[in-house]
Amino acid sequence: MHFVIMGCGRVGSTLALTVEQRGHSVAVVDQDADAFRRLGPGFEGRRVTGVGFDHDTLVEAGIHEADAFAAVSSGDNSNIIAARVAREKFGVQTVVARIYDPGRAEVYERLGIPTIATVRWTADQVLRRLVPEGALSQFRDASGKVVLLEAPVHPEWVGRPLRELEAATGGRIAYITRLGTGIVPTKGTVHQEGDLVHVVVEDERSQRAIAVLAAAPAGDA
Repeated sequence: MHFVIMGCGRVGSTLALTVEQRGHSVAVVDQDADAFRRLGPGFEGRRVTGVGFDHDTLVEAGIHEADAFAAVSSGDNSNIIAARVAREKFGVQTVVARIYDPGRAEVYERLGIPTIATVRWTADQVLRRLVPEGALSQFRDASGKVVLLEAPVHPEWVGRPLRELEAATGGRIAYITRLGTGIVPTKGTVHQEGDLVHVVVEDERSQRAIAVLAAAPAGDA
């Protein structure tokens, strides 16, 4: 997988190094060339100096081959513009934007851009939204046999009833987080873009459940 990350501050550099350590290629974009020093001498990815929503800058960063894009600069407007350019102009399906003003997050979520407000931001949280292996184990019962996972879901599950996700994973959807609000699903609840899915599953089936949710529904092209 190839990742493009806009912003080489503490979060952006941590995210870039973590992604590279997991064996993925990564390009980091920042207007300040000095910011790349946070990556250290061992970083093998691309360092691209420029504006993160500029066409030529993104092309240099490999946006045409990107599987995911993260906008984690210090500016809300720059982050959301860059995320929308990546999604709408270059067709990157998996994007996330860092937002300092949590009051604006819902507006951006409605535009189809998953956002995380600074008050609850970490590099780990954005990683979980970008790569399947970033799924988070939120709870494990005393016996260790049952886990509650927050797992990324492939975009092609959008519009599908949650009962189909349950059937595919062999687990139960405990709740979903939609626009920052927890919702207990009903029989007719469908998966919407931006939803975070929290699934209860037997530990021995957890990795398979994560893989199923990260892939398109079986039978889809």
